[in-house]
Amino acid sequence: MGGREVLVHCELQTTDSTELAMPRRMASYMGHCIAEYDLPLLSHVLYLRPEAGRGDPGHYIQEDAGYEVVIRYKVIRLSTLDGVAYLASGNPGVLPFTPLMGRPAGVDVDAWLGRCIAATEALSASRMAKDAVLGHMGVLSSLVCDDSIIYSLISEDIMNRFPLLESFRQRGIEQGGRECAIEDLLDVLEIRFGLTASDPLAAHLGAINDVQQLKQLHRAAIQVASLEAFRLLLEEAE
Repeated sequence: MGGREVLVHCELQTTDSTELAMPRRMASYMGHCIAEYDLPLLSHVLYLRPEAGRGDPGHYIQEDAGYEVVIRYKVIRLSTLDGVAYLASGNPGVLPFTPLMGRPAGVDVDAWLGRCIAATEALSASRMAKDAVLGHMGVLSSLVCDDSIIYSLISEDIMNRFPLLESFRQRGIEQGGRECAIEDLLDVLEIRFGLTASDPLAAHLGAINDVQQLKQLHRAAIQVASLEAFRLLLEEAE
């Protein structure tokens, strides 16, 4: 950058950060990078799903008089980028992300994926290079498209060559399922017993990673007679 050596930090998010607010997470990451590398730092959060990152302010601010702290980073929501322009660039490193970008008016997400695939096939590149782009594109597009559509447009043979990407996709699905399970559970506890976001129980539930356990707790929250009974049930389960 301007002839200088810099450190570029990109945090990829499929959904909003709930266990720890993204500004706090970024402040932590950026502090570590500054201490470890002592280079100018360019930090970004890249939100993949269209609904993610809408509330991310792009900064961490502590306003205590005399101890002010301001840490800024760039927020990039793929759905707000001009997908047509990026598709026209023909950049193989960018093309896998284009199905998640803003699409032309009147073009639905499935048709847009078809256009992204067609642009990839039109590249002046080897078959191997094209397949690599398509494999990455197929996995990323699963965040907005049904698998049946993806496999109707990208061959199963290509997709099966990328087991690590499939693992990434699955983790994204599981993370999304976990976020929904936590939200559903907290909604029940708020409606039935008036649980507030500041209650330590809410933070405790938000730190649970096991989706099946969260579903069981959701069923329990519907059935128990009181919030204290739910707390006791949670203690016994742990």
